[in-house]
Amino acid sequence: MKETKEFQTESKELLNLMINSIYSNRDIFLRELISNASDAIDKYKYLELTSDGKVPGKSYEIWIKTDSKNRTITITDNGIGMSKEDLITNLGTIAHSGSKEFSEKIKEAKEKNDLDIIGQFGVGFYSAFMVADRIEVKTKTLNDTGYLFVSDGLSTYTIEDVEKEDTGTEITLHLRKNTDEIDYEKYLNEYNIENLVKKYSDFVRYPIKMTVKTTKPKLNDKGEQIKDKTVEVLEDKTLNSMIPLWKKNKKDITEEDLNNFYKDNFADFDNPLLNLNLNIEGVVSFNSLVFVPSHAPFDLYSQNYEKGLKLYIKGIYIKDKTKELVPDYLKFLKGLVDTNDLSLNISREMLQEDVRLKKMSDIIENKVISALKDLKTSDNEKYQKFWNLYGEHITYGIYSSYGFKKDALADLLVYQTLNNEKPIDLKTYKENMKDGQKYIYYASGRSVEAIKLLPEIEKFKKDGIDVLFLTKELDEFAFRMMNDYDKVSFRNITDHDKEELSKEDKDKLDIAEAENKELLDNLKAALAGKVDEVSISNKLVDSPVCISTKDGLSLNMEKTINDIPNGEEKAKAIKVLEINADHALFKALDKVKGDQEKVNKYASVLYNEAMLLEGFEVEDKETFIKNLNELMLESLK
Repeated sequence: MKETKEFQTESKELLNLMINSIYSNRDIFLRELISNASDAIDKYKYLELTSDGKVPGKSYEIWIKTDSKNRTITITDNGIGMSKEDLITNLGTIAHSGSKEFSEKIKEAKEKNDLDIIGQFGVGFYSAFMVADRIEVKTKTLNDTGYLFVSDGLSTYTIEDVEKEDTGTEITLHLRKNTDEIDYEKYLNEYNIENLVKKYSDFVRYPIKMTVKTTKPKLNDKGEQIKDKTVEVLEDKTLNSMIPLWKKNKKDITEEDLNNFYKDNFADFDNPLLNLNLNIEGVVSFNSLVFVPSHAPFDLYSQNYEKGLKLYIKGIYIKDKTKELVPDYLKFLKGLVDTNDLSLNISREMLQEDVRLKKMSDIIENKVISALKDLKTSDNEKYQKFWNLYGEHITYGIYSSYGFKKDALADLLVYQTLNNEKPIDLKTYKENMKDGQKYIYYASGRSVEAIKLLPEIEKFKKDGIDVLFLTKELDEFAFRMMNDYDKVSFRNITDHDKEELSKEDKDKLDIAEAENKELLDNLKAALAGKVDEVSISNKLVDSPVCISTKDGLSLNMEKTINDIPNGEEKAKAIKVLEINADHALFKALDKVKGDQEKVNKYASVLYNEAMLLEGFEVEDKETFIKNLNELMLESLK
């Protein structure tokens, strides 16, 4: 019985976008179908090896057949096959684990005329509709009837029962008609097919075969070659090398091999930013290929994103996303691990608990960190690109480990600074510290430009002391977790701490505050509920005021914590309004210190000025403008 079904709404939209987009790399359809065939054989082989002889073994193969007369290409495997439910789930829904984001990205790419981006999403089976206007899928699983799936990729598909002897899947593509721009019949050319297999699927572990025409010398009845005579014969030919790249000798693998492998197996058009070819022997033994993509995966920050490396055991594919092999802060890594140290029939629960898997993860993590440090030394420009893409993840690695990983990761941190045009690392900052400088100074804000407006920065400019600019929300939290770098403590330039002053400077401040106690007390009273203290500042040069904080919680940390959705308790920084005693405004204030009404107006204006320079909005704009206008009018009388 033939059933007709409609594609899901999102799937229809995706099909339409993909099929009708001008796509520059249609060739990848063959890679996708071969990859699916290889996965299907992997699954069958896994069942065979773990069934105690109940599932019969096979000579595993993938076949490609072209038919010029009927303009078809057929890809056949003898793998696990698909049930009726599999056909509906896997072929009736496209990109079901992220179709909405996928659709939005394709629309965006069309608008920007950047359709190559489509290849970054791995649409698998449905990439075939870029070259075919009708696809037939004949398939059979173990102990099940065969099914025929047929679709033109428009809105519906049909499924019906059919006879099929062996398990596996046979996919037949009916090629589109040639256009002035596109020659679809090139995919019927044996030479072109061979080249595509060599380019995209050479490392597939099963033989990819095709019957090809070949020319051989013509022989006489005695088996002797007839001079200048040839004959055309049909011959079965294996098109791929079948040796997994990660199993080859390192000296036989080029950078180009690794780059091509990454692009072919992880649906990317660009070379990776960094690749690692690991051959580990010891307490645990495994081979691994690990890649850092040169652009962040499109769904890296979505809730649906799954981290992890592909896992192979004894060369058999086990799992696509093995999260246990990658720490959270390196979740952007792509790659695979192949080991003989685990059992083929290992369960998901056993994977999560296996100490050998944790050891592999630790080794991979250390190798990646080491490679990144080498990259920072050998090619700082390339490392800066890495940092711009994934720097926040490294920072998260320090923060999420409560500083435990600081020794491993601290040298990967780089920041823009007050005194340097290019970003520098902590080691460079420490080497350039002034004689007698006790701390590594930093300032946090929404941007470099915002940090440069901080009144506190003036003194550091004047004294020539460098300041690290922290512009990401987690930066300051990570510094608090680290506490120090190479035994030198971090210090926020907005920290209010007299203990760091010399005795002479501290005594001067104490005297100045005692002499101006009435004014400071009146300002504090005027700002009750907004600041906890008002004091004379030793930080300011040209600005009249600034806001500092005490006990380690800065204004930016307070804001970040309070912006967390559904946060339980609100954070509250201890705020100190610091006043520049050398500023003309302070001296003018001293003249009205007994007039509390005027002090209230001045205090409000000065507080809001300080908060604006710290990068925060004025909460009560109406009162701020009113006070400002009144004070301006009074000064003009």
